[in-house]
Formats: sequence, structure tokens, C-alpha cells
Amino acid sequence: MTAAATARARPSGFRISKRVLPYVLSLPALLVCIGILIPFLTAAWYSLHRYRLSQPWGYKFIWFDNYAAFFTDPKFWNTLQISLTYAATTVVLELLLGLGIALLLQKRTTLNNFISIMLLLPLMTAPALAALMWKLMTNPGFGILSYLAGLIGLHDFRWASSPSTALFTVVLVDIWVYTPFIMILLLAGLRSLPTQPFEAAALDGVPRTFVFFRITLPMLTPYILTATLFRLLDSIQQFDIIYAMTQGGPGDTLTVFQVEAYLNFFQSTNVGRSAALMIILWAITYFLSNIFIKNWLRLRERARGNG
Repeated sequence: MTAAATARARPSGFRISKRVLPYVLSLPALLVCIGILIPFLTAAWYSLHRYRLSQPWGYKFIWFDNYAAFFTDPKFWNTLQISLTYAATTVVLELLLGLGIALLLQKRTTLNNFISIMLLLPLMTAPALAALMWKLMTNPGFGILSYLAGLIGLHDFRWASSPSTALFTVVLVDIWVYTPFIMILLLAGLRSLPTQPFEAAALDGVPRTFVFFRITLPMLTPYILTATLFRLLDSIQQFDIIYAMTQGGPGDTLTVFQVEAYLNFFQSTNVGRSAALMIILWAITYFLSNIFIKNWLRLRERARGNG
């Protein structure tokens, strides 16, 4: 039987299912999109209302009054400053540490592979559980880290219980948990780089610093941007580590966006203000992600042009 005859012999239902197949395959993505949009649109709607769970009779559509109130609220600007400071500090330190560790483990050896796997263990720990573990270790009365700090002369180091050291403590926990994430991304990037430029540089006797800054770093930049974007979006929305260790304190020392929204909803029962905070946080993350994605696309186009 010829191919044409075989095609004519196929039932029409096969051709119909072939046309429908792309829509069927995209159905899971559509369901995920709907699952994301429903909470987002609900939060956007509530952010335009004056709505307290303790005062349901006061439910009223107030347009953008919740957002306008933030501009004259010093507490909001303090939350914004703390959130950006926390995100910038953790991302920069984790990027530097992750890059340094990745460079040390770049060579494929059994020992390096074993060490890289062991370094992933903090990433397998739930952040809230890690925060509680560090909270015990930094307890001024019986914590092992407090004891070690006393050995070097820091006998009254208050860790997360002092406003002056609370940010340092939660940043330390964040670094311990998430540095392996950046390390493994950059290590994968380093091991995927072409070997020809490095072999040519070695034959010419090029200094290692020149090789790193002029060859390795430019080729690794897309991986660095990807790792930075993921960590920045996660850090600016941090909740579990901060709340598990300090509940946003002492005072308002660590009231980042997620903690402030949580307190507004569950303590003050102010649904409208809490939703408005989350929409503002979404706008900040959207703006930052756009910047990183545009830079990543520019680097990719430049690499294609050089190729």
C-alpha cells in the first residue's frame, strides 16, 4: 500500500486530535496560570477596599487610598528600606561566597564532587527549621555559637535579640541556607565553559587574574545574572527565616514586606492594607526581574553577535 493510500485510510479522528494536541499539551500551563491569577486578582481587589475582619460592616471600596496612605507612613518606608537592605546584603554575600566555592570546586575530581554534594545539605533543610536550629545555637544562655563567641571575647553578644545584631544574625542564617544554591548554579556554569580559551591562555602564559576577569567572568555572566535574579526575588520576599527567628523584631528592626503583611492580616486583621503591601511587593519584584531579564537578553544577543 502506498503512503498516499495509507494516509487516506487513516480515520479523520486522528487528524482532529492532531490539531487539538497543542491545546491539550498547553492545558497544564493554563491551569497553573489560572491558579496564579486567582489569588493575585483577589489580592488586587481587596487592596482597593477598606476591609478589616474585625469590622466587616466597614467594608468599603476606597480606590487607591490604601496605597496613598503608605507614602505618608514612616513605617512603610522603614519596611521598604529593611527589605531592600536585607535582599541586597544577602545576595551580594551569597554571590561572592558561591562564586569563590565554585571556583575552588571547578576541577572534576572525586573529592570535589563529594564536597559539592555535602555543601548542598543546608539547601535540603526547610528554611524555617534551619532558623529554629540557629535560634537554639545562638541562644545567649546555652547556644554553642554564643559559647564560641565567648571564647574570642564576645561574652555578651545578643545575636537576634538585639536591634544592632539582629540583621547580621538572620543574614548569617540566609547565607548558610542559600549559598549552596548559587554555588551549584555557578559550578555548573564553570564546568560548561569551553576549554579552548583557557588552554590558549595557559600556552601564552597569561596571568590567572587576567584570565579570570577577561575570560572566565564575562563568559560566566549569564549564569551570575540568573543566580542573582532567583536569589534576589526570593530574598526580597523572605519570611520564614526572619519570622521564625525574630517575628520581625526586636521592635520593627526586621519588619520586611512579608512579615509586615502577615502582621497586618493576622494581628490587625487589616486585609486591605495587607493586600496592598503584597501588590507593592509584586510591583518591586516585577521591576527588578525586568531589569535582570533585559540584561540577560542583551548579553545573549552580544554572545550571538560575537559568535
